Amino acid sequence: MNNISVSIIGFNEGFLLKKCLESVKWADEIVYVDCGSFDDSLEIAKKFGAKVFKRENDFNINVNKQFGIDQCSKDWILYLDPDETVPGTLKDEILEIVSKGNEYSGYFIPRKNYYFGKWLKYGGKYPDKQLRFFKKSDGRFPCVNIHEKLEIKGKIGCLKNDMHHNVADNVDWFVDKIKSYAYRRAIQDIRLNKSKKNPILNSLKKFFRSYFLKMGFMDGPIGFFSALTDSFNEMIFWLKRKEIENSNKS
Repeated sequence: MNNISVSIIGFNEGFLLKKCLESVKWADEIVYVDCGSFDDSLEIAKKFGAKVFKRENDFNINVNKQFGIDQCSKDWILYLDPDETVPGTLKDEILEIVSKGNEYSGYFIPRKNYYFGKWLKYGGKYPDKQLRFFKKSDGRFPCVNIHEKLEIKGKIGCLKNDMHHNVADNVDWFVDKIKSYAYRRAIQDIRLNKSKKNPILNSLKKFFRSYFLKMGFMDGPIGFFSALTDSFNEMIFWLKRKEIENSNKS
């Protein structure tokens, strides 16, 4: 027994979930929290022997992330999204850490982001370190807002091997993801009374930083698409916030 639980929450991501679960079937326990899916996500999770829970699709997704962590029974937690996978090299590194032990309470994991099958090495997309592997007793989401990070009590290290993140593969799903994030971000900024930024200037800054300063052009056409998407996201967020504010006034 390696004493490792994998925690995943998902919403209508069955077409990604199977690959994710396949990559972590070596774990002692898999906990899957479904946030109101109407696809085959639940059936897929059950086929892999996961402990399955149903929850409402909470506006603050960290609430359900923490719920999933709370259901885990092992000492070490690896949190994943359905669009992420764990290659064999990362698996071996994680198992070695747990078996040997050390002074760290949590670990950042470098992440390779894939857009339509291409790994983006530039544009600020790598190493994209994510705090995802930690001792259950020492890690927790505050569940205050959607932008928060996992809080770890103790020292934090960084793993050498990468996890894989399928950012964009299905166009419809990718567009839905942009819309969902824009909505959540807009609601959060309104609640926190954050000042508005110039949408045109901010969008241009995003593109310039990603494509030129971070050398996104080195990733070819997909690098251009990624930089353009970063810029587009800012405009969608601004428009969604304006839409919600106008709706609240009426």
